[in-house]
Amino acid sequence: MKDMIIDKIDSLPPLPKSVIEIEEFRSLPEKEPLDLLKIIEQDPLIITSLLRVANSAMFGFRSAVETPSRAINLLGINFTISVALGTVVQDLIKSDLKPYGVGIDAFLNSCNLSSTIVNKWLGASNFDLKEELLLPAFLQETGKFIIAELIIELEKEEEFKEGIAQGKHLATLERTLVGHSCSTITANIFKHWKLSPNLVTAIGYVGHPDKAPTGFKEKVQILEIVKILSNLTAPLSDDNVELGLKKCKEYGLDVAALSSAIEGIKTKIEDEA
Repeated sequence: MKDMIIDKIDSLPPLPKSVIEIEEFRSLPEKEPLDLLKIIEQDPLIITSLLRVANSAMFGFRSAVETPSRAINLLGINFTISVALGTVVQDLIKSDLKPYGVGIDAFLNSCNLSSTIVNKWLGASNFDLKEELLLPAFLQETGKFIIAELIIELEKEEEFKEGIAQGKHLATLERTLVGHSCSTITANIFKHWKLSPNLVTAIGYVGHPDKAPTGFKEKVQILEIVKILSNLTAPLSDDNVELGLKKCKEYGLDVAALSSAIEGIKTKIEDEA
């Protein structure tokens, strides 16, 4: 199984110029929205995804967002970077999520929800941590595309769907059927592409915060909670909200702030439905 995963990761195409430029931009100490706009305007797919996210029920801006420049101003630079990189990565892997019973739009909504939770939960209390975690939160489920391929190739699709229907924990189900967690596979994808070591480390230890290197434990704990809440097959379900809040309390994080963030997001989604 490990060899199959390695082969799939090794066969991924190289990163396009737009991602390399975004990564270079992301490392700059001072970031200007206009410079980011110049990069993403080269890729129509990024523009399409960015406008779709900006106009989603998750944000509920008063008027339609029709230009990428306005989207950047409303969403912020780091949120825009998350959407841009996520869009390109998903397109590069070129797989579907049939075993999960969802399409690409649902996956993008789940990624969007993950970053929104980070934004609402941490925005008022720890701006720097929020900005650092927006990208890994958005990208941490990328490995699901490879997991979906493996499940189909191993002819375990029905078993996987049955496990989902029975309400089995998704991360446990993935690890049981393919031998590795989505977090581990995602981290290795980004390592293969030589993306930021901090991104790789933060994602790679999700599910095992006690083993995370110094300085990463809290980040990993937050990403784990976000992963639970934005579960691809049951986002913000009562069970997952309960589990997420339980983990938050267990890790000694701000439960009240997280609960408030969840309620705010759910209300906005319901109002726009």
